[in-house]
Formats: sequence, structure tokens, C-alpha cells
Amino acid sequence: MIISKKKKRSHPLESYIERLINGDALLADSPDNMIEVVGILHSYGIVLDAYSRNLIYVAEHQFLVLFPFFKYFDGEISWSKLVRHWWHDRINFEYAEYCMKTMFWHGGGGLDAYLDTPEFEERAAAAINAKLKGNFFMERVNWLFPEFLPEQIRMLAYYSGLGQFWRVMSDMFMALSAGYDKGEIQSIPQVVEHIKNGLVAAANQPITYNVKIGDKVYEIIPKSIGLTFLADTAIPYVEAVFFRGTPFLGTVSFNAQAGQISPDLSRFAYGALYADPLPVGSAGIPPTLVMQDMRHYLPDYLKDFYQKTLRGEDDLRVKICRTFQKSMFCVTTAAILGLAPYPLDTKDLEQQEKNRVYLVGWMDRFMTSQLNDVNV
Repeated sequence: MIISKKKKRSHPLESYIERLINGDALLADSPDNMIEVVGILHSYGIVLDAYSRNLIYVAEHQFLVLFPFFKYFDGEISWSKLVRHWWHDRINFEYAEYCMKTMFWHGGGGLDAYLDTPEFEERAAAAINAKLKGNFFMERVNWLFPEFLPEQIRMLAYYSGLGQFWRVMSDMFMALSAGYDKGEIQSIPQVVEHIKNGLVAAANQPITYNVKIGDKVYEIIPKSIGLTFLADTAIPYVEAVFFRGTPFLGTVSFNAQAGQISPDLSRFAYGALYADPLPVGSAGIPPTLVMQDMRHYLPDYLKDFYQKTLRGEDDLRVKICRTFQKSMFCVTTAAILGLAPYPLDTKDLEQQEKNRVYLVGWMDRFMTSQLNDVNV
């Protein structure tokens, strides 16, 4: 009977359940993993700072600009900047928009729910009327297609929401890097603890969105709605970008008869935790953009680490992608710990059982992920 019970409770990823219960992370603790994770999060923190500023700029200063040719310039337009843009010597803000649109598409959380309420429609209508005042052509367009501009504002709300989320994460990752440099953070569990504490500290930070039209400020997402960092941006982001994602052009068939893309969005598994690093660098693969951005800001110790590997920097984007996945499993560990129904070191048997059910649910989703691969 005892053997049967153990078999019944066993999970293919049982070792990771035990690892979490024992206070470890999904990613094994090792000096190499520390170099990779902290180094890549240092680079990612710099990139997220740029992404965050641009997303918020677009939301606030490109409001209902239907052809925002200079939206990636953050309001600073010059010939030198324009040439760098044409030469592609710039941050790839397209990846930030890819993440935003993925969140917008999958939905979830209070932000998604609020954008379908009558209150949002009233606030959006007031902003639209103010923006279009005196523009006869756009007034007629809005009359003919009454859902077009409100949908644009919904998307702009996600620009702002994701920008605010990444603002917190950028600061968190840079603080992590500083702690590592000072010798205060020396293990993967400490990395996870730092991220978890950061998520908890910012959990109730309000998510708001206002635009100034003329001399008046219009509240699209007022503070009174009660949207917060963790529940309404962080959790939907992890779900949409880490787990679900979207199928990349050129990698799977878009023929409905082929059945290679599930009609159920909740079954999508194209997120960062599932991506195969090898296609990184191929045209049409969104992660290529963020890997390209991060390669410019790698700290020296991570560059040296890559240089000593078999191919050196010849397959740098692939290496960055794998390292990035390692870091995202650390972020995911922090989220799992922070959202657990009870402390994972609890001695209460009933709480232990509920925690186990909770962890098994996560492991079921990791079955086809890169979890085992990053721990090789």
C-alpha cells in the first residue's frame, strides 16, 4: 500500500516540487548559473528601462495619433537619431510592442476586465471627443466606426500598464546586479528571494493612466478603479509572455486544417519558458529583438564567461536566449513562492497537501517547457 501511494503521488517533475519545498529554486544553484542569471538581468534591466520609458511615452504623448511615425524617438527627434534608426542602431522597441499586444490579446486580470466596463467607455468617449474637437474628418470616421478609437485607447492602456510594470522590474533587476557586485547576493535562492521581495513590495502599487489634451487631464484609468501592480499587470504578464505567447511567423503552419495552432488560447505554449533557443536570430522571431538589445549591455564578467565556451561569441544570441530562460525561471520561481496558498515550509499537513496540489498545477504546465534543458 505504501508503494502504491508513492506511485500515485509521483509526478514526472517531482524533483522540482521537492526542490521548491526545500527552499531551492527551479534553476539549480551554481557559480556558473549565478554569473549568467545576474549578468543577463543586469543587461535586461537596462533594456527594460528603455522599453518602459517608450511605452509610457507612446501612451501619453501619441494618444490617438493614427500614424505615429516618430513614436520610438521619445519626443527627441534629430537627424543623427533618425540615421541611427534607419541603420537599426537602436533599441528594438518592436519587441516591447510584441509583449504588449500579447498581453492585450490574452487578457486576464483587472486591467482587461476594466477595459470592457461602461465606466471605461465613458472616460474613453470624453477623451475622444476632446481629441477630435474641430477635426471634421476624424469625427465622421468615429461616427462611422464607433468601436475603432475606443479599441485604440484599450491598446494604449496596455502600453501604459506594461510600461509601469517594466519600470518596477527594471529597478528591481538593477538593484539585484548592484547587490551581486557588493557580494550581498551570492546564490540562486538569494536571487529568487530578492525578486520575490521586490514583487511583494510593489504588489499594491497603483496602475493608472492619464492623458493631457489641451489644458485638461483625462483619467483613462483612475486610481479609484483599484488596479495594482501584481494582480493586474505582473500576473497577466507572466501568463501571457512567459507561458502563452504567440506562434512566431515562419515556425508553424497557420493553415487551420493543419491543426498546428490550438483554437484555445489558454493552451498556447509559445512563451519565453518554452522557446527553442536555436531559431533565435532568424527573421520574424520576436525574441531575436530583445536578445539583440541585451547583447549591447552585457557586463564584462558575462562576456568573459561566454568567450570561454565552445563557440565563443559566434552563437551569442543563442547563448543569451538560454541564459535569459534561466533568469526567467528564477522570476517564475519567485512568482510561485509569492502566490503559494501557504508557506512552502509549513508543518501543517493540510496546508502541505494544498501546497502540493498548487505546485503540481505548475509542474503540469512545465512539462513541455525548457525547464529540464536549462538544468543540464
